[in-house]
Amino acid sequence: MLKKRTAVFLVVAAMLCGGLLTMVFMQLPNLAGSSAGGEGLFASIANNNGLEQDEAKKIGTALDLIEKNYYKDIDREKLVDGAINGMMDSLGDPYSNYMGKVPAAQFEESIEGSFSGIGAEVSSVDGNVVVVSPIKGSPADKAGIRAKDIILSVNGESLQGMDLNTAVGKIKGPKGSKAVLKVKRAGSTDPIEFVIVRDNVNLETVTSRMESDKVGIIEISQFSLNTGDRFKEELKKLEDQGMKGLVIDVRNNPGGVLSVVIDIAEQFVPKGKLIVQVEDKEKRRDKHPSKGSSKPYPVTLLMNKGSASASEILAGALQESAGAVLIGENSFGKGTVQTSFEKQFGDGSLLKVTIAKWLTPNGTWIHEKGIKPNLKVAQPAYFSVAPIDKKKVLKYDMNNSDVMNAQIMLEAVGFKPGRKDGYFDRATEKAVKSFQSSKKLKATGVVNAATAEALEAELIKKIQDPKNDNQLNRGIAEVRKEIAAKASNK
Repeated sequence: MLKKRTAVFLVVAAMLCGGLLTMVFMQLPNLAGSSAGGEGLFASIANNNGLEQDEAKKIGTALDLIEKNYYKDIDREKLVDGAINGMMDSLGDPYSNYMGKVPAAQFEESIEGSFSGIGAEVSSVDGNVVVVSPIKGSPADKAGIRAKDIILSVNGESLQGMDLNTAVGKIKGPKGSKAVLKVKRAGSTDPIEFVIVRDNVNLETVTSRMESDKVGIIEISQFSLNTGDRFKEELKKLEDQGMKGLVIDVRNNPGGVLSVVIDIAEQFVPKGKLIVQVEDKEKRRDKHPSKGSSKPYPVTLLMNKGSASASEILAGALQESAGAVLIGENSFGKGTVQTSFEKQFGDGSLLKVTIAKWLTPNGTWIHEKGIKPNLKVAQPAYFSVAPIDKKKVLKYDMNNSDVMNAQIMLEAVGFKPGRKDGYFDRATEKAVKSFQSSKKLKATGVVNAATAEALEAELIKKIQDPKNDNQLNRGIAEVRKEIAAKASNK
């Protein structure tokens, strides 16, 4: 069983975002619900009896002993914050955590959907900083950071065993500064180095476009407070253009606000059918039936292992209550609900606590299991290839993982090395020379830093070209098939 630290953060230069969240805000009447006894599931959450007298005395005594006897001057606020962090750590829940004034303010910013930094969602597992997913289009995404990567160090400083708040602080930095990350990735024997220039991450959470045959595509990168309204705007825009079918893309979407995903799901789930169930520790369930209606056109949803929390709620609702086809990979598997308490402290800090678990309409708890797609579709191998170590020079007769990655890249961009097993033979050398000539580089047949950078830049173009996106293309194809079937039945 993995021992997990009690925090998940979005790595940014001016904020710490509680990642993978399904957030419920206590003031939203839509989420209050009611049980048979007439009390909402969340009605008593904010009640706080505080410490018993002997408990308060014990903590106070510890603070007093430290202050009087520790050999250095101490910061009382830091000690108190540390005590609260210790309580949260003892829960063993990576989604419940305490935030001081600064990270709390930055967390509230993140819910609004704008921030700056490298743009990667991370958690702490067994003392390691693990990437959950990079935000699409962010510096981390463009550099090649992938879900499940373990960040070993930043700018030469090891993050292993470091408190997650401290680790995130090391990754943060001003716009334009460089974060040199050493990353451990499954399948790579040696650590991979990424040089990422921090930048503003202007998170437009919803984007859309129309294919030539009236198949609409809507991408949702995160469920922030304004995402519901933006989704409705983009959906209406597509429908006004005569859309015949829709592909919803929540790949690498780490989640967000519960009320927002319910609002979006209501656009597709027939009135009265369940969207999600929320169950508290007393096993009371707050059921959320749709107040909306179904659509006359087919819908598919794209997901992958970076689709978590609110993304999984949407996937489950559309699959079980709206008949949508899920395409891609098994989702992340985060089935709990958090709320944040900020007013109770009175100093700008907040406590984010897991208050319940959520279930799909059929009552399935997907935690640590995820949701299986109806159609499992993998991306091409080159989508997840690791960057080449720029400090190494690759040449004939070498045999290592960097050579293998270079061979995969060469094959992907149209230059045939003849093998992809990591051995640098004459055919690989010939492919390198051909690539170098095509980029007006000196055709040495040796992969130096300049050649590696040019090769990676060409690969990024390949990955960003929608025609190479297997999952997207399958989603569009499924919608087209359903449109054709519907037309033939008329």
